[in-house]
Amino acid sequence: MEFQHLIAGRAHAVDASGIRKIFDLAASLKDPANLSIGQPHFDVPGNIRQAASAAIEGRRNAYTPTQGAPDLRQAITRLLAAEFPATLGTAGPDQLPDDTGLLVTSGVSGALMLLMMATIQPGDEVIVPDPYFVMYKHLVKLFGGTPVFADTYPDFQLTPARVEKLITPRTKLVLLCSPGNPTGVVSSQANAEELARLCENKGVLLVSDEIYDAFCHEMSEGKCPSPLRVSRNVVLLRGFSKTWAMTGWRLGYMAGPKAVIDQCTKLQQYSFVCAPSMVQAAGVEALKTPIAHHVADYKKKRDRVVERLSPHYELTVPGGAFYAFPKVPARLGMTGTQFVHAALAKNLLTIPGGVFSERDTHFRISYACADAMLERGLDLLVDIAK
Repeated sequence: MEFQHLIAGRAHAVDASGIRKIFDLAASLKDPANLSIGQPHFDVPGNIRQAASAAIEGRRNAYTPTQGAPDLRQAITRLLAAEFPATLGTAGPDQLPDDTGLLVTSGVSGALMLLMMATIQPGDEVIVPDPYFVMYKHLVKLFGGTPVFADTYPDFQLTPARVEKLITPRTKLVLLCSPGNPTGVVSSQANAEELARLCENKGVLLVSDEIYDAFCHEMSEGKCPSPLRVSRNVVLLRGFSKTWAMTGWRLGYMAGPKAVIDQCTKLQQYSFVCAPSMVQAAGVEALKTPIAHHVADYKKKRDRVVERLSPHYELTVPGGAFYAFPKVPARLGMTGTQFVHAALAKNLLTIPGGVFSERDTHFRISYACADAMLERGLDLLVDIAK
């Protein structure tokens, strides 16, 4: 029996992940220099693992409330009120403003899906920075919307000037990812604030994806820049996957206008139901766990990447996360995809820029790896450039 006639058009409209395609091609490689993995190379801290185990043994295995376990919600509320006193701290340290909602989600990916489901319908437009996180354009298309790409080359900054000319009466959302994937670029606080005011004036919702906020080397008053410091017309997306290496645990949260978050909460009742209960218990412990030594380690790795690659590649210095997005040298006469295949032949794993962009001129590396692995990869990249 043929089943193609049963498949919805929305499924055909979405391609398989280009990152997974590279992993499939690399499956036969033996001990490659792997600069492709977008997750921390350290393990979940022991106290967090113990908290999850204790929750399981303590019978915290049932559903939690859809909006999140009360103790985790309280811990997140205190964090947000302290970090954003002008916008989210006005009701005190233990309560968000009445017009602000909070939802614990199954990762930031789950939050993105719920947000798109709640806001996007056929004909709507979403402004997406190019380069972009791979999921953005596909989720917009999945719910019938149209991704409108804001070209941010060569500095990879989503500026108000680049956004304003793309806003139409059909625009619903503007997506900001800072620190960025795949570029590692961080928006300045001034730029984030101007972007927030523009969106507020235009009646468009600004979505601030801050999954890499802990890995931020471009601080503003000791904190990673965020548009939420000046405007509540922002949906904040944060998670535990990158900060505490909890990628497989699937835990994140979203905070923003209550009218929007309430709809996402309702949709979660009919989809994810709730984030994993034992992981939520571990999340409370995670919020108490510093990772400054890992952040410092990744900053050193970032500096090493810039030192080694800048003489050979056009490279915008990453301000955070653990990625760099070099341009393939024109003299090589290769697209990003061709470059990545050439690197595969040398036992080096990277990701083509076309996975993250409407262009195919760059490639992404992740320096979330051991120093020895990073040095092997950088040696190969320098060799290829020469």
